Amino acid sequence: MKLMKPILLVLACLSAVSLTAIAADDKTKPDNTAINERDRSDETKTSGDQSNSSADLNTTQAIRQALMKDGELSTTAKNIKIITANGHVTLRGPVKTAQEKAKIDQLAKSAAGGAQIDNQLDVKGSN
Repeated sequence: MKLMKPILLVLACLSAVSLTAIAADDKTKPDNTAINERDRSDETKTSGDQSNSSADLNTTQAIRQALMKDGELSTTAKNIKIITANGHVTLRGPVKTAQEKAKIDQLAKSAAGGAQIDNQLDVKGSN
């Protein structure tokens, strides 16, 4: 019984420290409100807008393969969204540098076989 009080006190202190850490973590999360509002707009292309036509799927696949083959692109750059609908390609997501953005645009234009490219890539830290 004498040992129970110190154990409960230690557990209470650990709980308080854990809750403080969780509360501090919540304060450091980025505010994506503007991005979320943009993505809810009917004018913004999302992955749900990807066409299921074989031509559009082939275009998306060709661009993705070109990105994956490029050894200079970061993993972040290789994970961008590629949305193709009616021969129109939209590139969205973050990239690390302006050079990556330009490189992806070049690769997409080359792989897309003349499809129109809308490069909406965001350079991290520039939003």
